[in-house]
Amino acid sequence: MPPSSAAAITLNQLRAFLTSARLGTFSAAATELRTTQPSVSELIKRMEEHYRVPLFTRGPRRLVLTAAGEELMPYAQQAIEAADGADRALRSLTSLDGGVATFGLLRNANYYFLSELLETFHARHPKVRLRIVGLNSVEVAEAVSAGDLEAGLVVLPIDAEGLDVTPLMRDEVVYASADPERTARPVTMSDLAQANLILYDAHYGWRDPTRRQLADRAQVEGVTLSAAIEVEHVESALHIVSRGAGDTIVSRAVARSRVFPDTLHTVGFAEPLYDTIAVVRRQGSVLSPATQELTRLARRMLLAH
Repeated sequence: MPPSSAAAITLNQLRAFLTSARLGTFSAAATELRTTQPSVSELIKRMEEHYRVPLFTRGPRRLVLTAAGEELMPYAQQAIEAADGADRALRSLTSLDGGVATFGLLRNANYYFLSELLETFHARHPKVRLRIVGLNSVEVAEAVSAGDLEAGLVVLPIDAEGLDVTPLMRDEVVYASADPERTARPVTMSDLAQANLILYDAHYGWRDPTRRQLADRAQVEGVTLSAAIEVEHVESALHIVSRGAGDTIVSRAVARSRVFPDTLHTVGFAEPLYDTIAVVRRQGSVLSPATQELTRLARRMLLAH
């Protein structure tokens, strides 16, 4: 009668087989595996009885592999190596000794001193691989919602369906111009509608969270906002504004930074406008320890700012 087609080999049996073959006796294998000699013998015996072939010739001093044992050897090694590799991979996800942290950062993260985030995290946890995506908040939110990123920092508002959103801090948005007369008093929506605007984040346009806030306010007041020039990066917009070609809007963090031209002036809005920075994650998701720690560090750095 042939052996059953059901899987009958366990990892414990393969470990007992490999260790016995390497050390030459069941007793030595038992010592290394921290079990008893009868237990090791029984594990081997079950395989032999199931397949009706001997795996070892029991010599007076040492076990010798049979032809069947020689045939089994490479498969046993592969199986144990794969199992050990899987164990290491899963353990790395429950520790900070390995694994990958996937995190999204808002486009202007460096202006909030978050450039230090990666350096600090890597210095503390050098075995953790980092996958950091720096996008506009629109795409960070979409990537987290789709499961491409575990978590991320965004500027609100975003389309938050399926996301847990935790606001962390607010930063005022101001109007910037090379002409001091244009910043002599707080700016209204009517002022903004008449301005020659130089705006950044051209790819996302009015989907950008800060622009969305402005567009909503303009709609309520019955005015229309448009950009004379759109560029991709805030630095480019500031350069153009510094040459007197128009005005722009920036967060206070950008206005306080070294890249902000000395020739520019700023003023707040008549109805103050704020960027609210938040951390987002998928509802019901469990963050890996690495991403959880990265999120904690990002929150701490922002709140300390």
